[in-house]
Amino acid sequence: MQLLNPVDQIFLHLEGRHQPMHVGGLQLFSIPEDAGPDYVREVVTKARSFTDVQVPFNRRLKYRFGQPFWVADDSFDMEYHVRHLALPAPGAIRDLLALVSMLHGALLDRSRPMWETYFIEGVTDNRFAVYTKFHHSLMDGISAMRVMRRSLNDQPSPGGLCVPWQLPESDDERSRRNRPSPWQGTWKAAAATARQMAAMPRVGQQVFSAWQQAREEPDFTAFKQAPTCMLNRRISGSRRFAAQSYSLSRIKKLAKHYDATVNDIVLAMCASALRAYLLSRDALPDEPLVAMLPVSLHTADSGTGNKVAMIFASLATDVVGPVERLAAIQHSVEHWKRRYKDMTSEQILGFTAALSTPAGINLLTGIAPRHQAFNVVISNVPGPGETLYYGDAQLEGMYPVSIVLDGQALNISLASYRDSLEFGLLACRRSVPSMQHMLQYLSDALDALEPGDSPGQKDSRAARDG
Repeated sequence: MQLLNPVDQIFLHLEGRHQPMHVGGLQLFSIPEDAGPDYVREVVTKARSFTDVQVPFNRRLKYRFGQPFWVADDSFDMEYHVRHLALPAPGAIRDLLALVSMLHGALLDRSRPMWETYFIEGVTDNRFAVYTKFHHSLMDGISAMRVMRRSLNDQPSPGGLCVPWQLPESDDERSRRNRPSPWQGTWKAAAATARQMAAMPRVGQQVFSAWQQAREEPDFTAFKQAPTCMLNRRISGSRRFAAQSYSLSRIKKLAKHYDATVNDIVLAMCASALRAYLLSRDALPDEPLVAMLPVSLHTADSGTGNKVAMIFASLATDVVGPVERLAAIQHSVEHWKRRYKDMTSEQILGFTAALSTPAGINLLTGIAPRHQAFNVVISNVPGPGETLYYGDAQLEGMYPVSIVLDGQALNISLASYRDSLEFGLLACRRSVPSMQHMLQYLSDALDALEPGDSPGQKDSRAARDG
């Protein structure tokens, strides 16, 4: 029995019928050419045969004295957690995304381990999909991606099917099992506390400096209130998911042309798409939208804890020209890069916490719904650069499916895979109607950044929910 930490308990407290607190992912696979008609059914049967379920997939909630604990599930039902579905012919991508939208809006059963995997056959072009969701108290999006990556192979392996719930220990898991002695643990905790305390004077200086900058520099977005926007309404329980892939080579080429980063181009795409969408709804604020960008502070040898800073970037949606908008976004992000450059990891975390605490309290309580620190979350997670396989089925695309909250009705997440950036957009269907039009606006935004008179090649692989 293990008590949930305070952060994980927050995810449980936040959850309601209108606000499920799970993250997920959609993967598309091509069926091998020599496969028989029952290929997907055989994959599901093989997946269900792995019954030695490992931590954390075997954990369920148990309450004692009003506190939630993790305990091992003694009556694990594999058929409940691993499900087999099929799309009606012809298996259009829009039907797949409509199905994922419905599945992602449903709460996970708290009396069972809080995860589910769906094998979905009948996808057009001889493909099948795997949609998996995990409660955020069980693991976050980055951890979920790492777990899913470990179930994939670098080479096609007809007899080498792996499943996330039964895998060899990773280095992190092995290190947690071989815990240090109490004295070593105490020393590490004391050292970490000392580093945090040593960071406080610098954090105070940076907070005061940021407060001054917010008053004197219009491009600094740290203390600015984000404009009132339709994206920041209360949400319902219905979801709409949309996904699309873009050539990473093309985006890198544009980044080089504009002396920008890939993330700058991504932000410019999102900004232009949001501007076009809000204009189409006659809902574009006069002030620029503000995006919150999670930034990982993990190093190659760091553990799996939460080490995430934040950047509050102007999306310059008040600027008409796409190239000028890109320049304004770069200028806004550059403020944060310069500020973080001379700060340690502990100082950055302290600074982020000091700035985001009021916004976090507002988001958790809804005490001031018209006062938002940011309008949208845009998260970019690096993914694998090589072709991967699930057994002998080639992975064609992988799309993150995140969370929306009261006051944050749209989430834009993306991950890289091979030469693609895979966008996954999630929204409340009621608060952000016809959100799937954002996919066309993203394509238009990328074309508009192409230098010269002619638009760039439309090389995106669209997956649209109608």
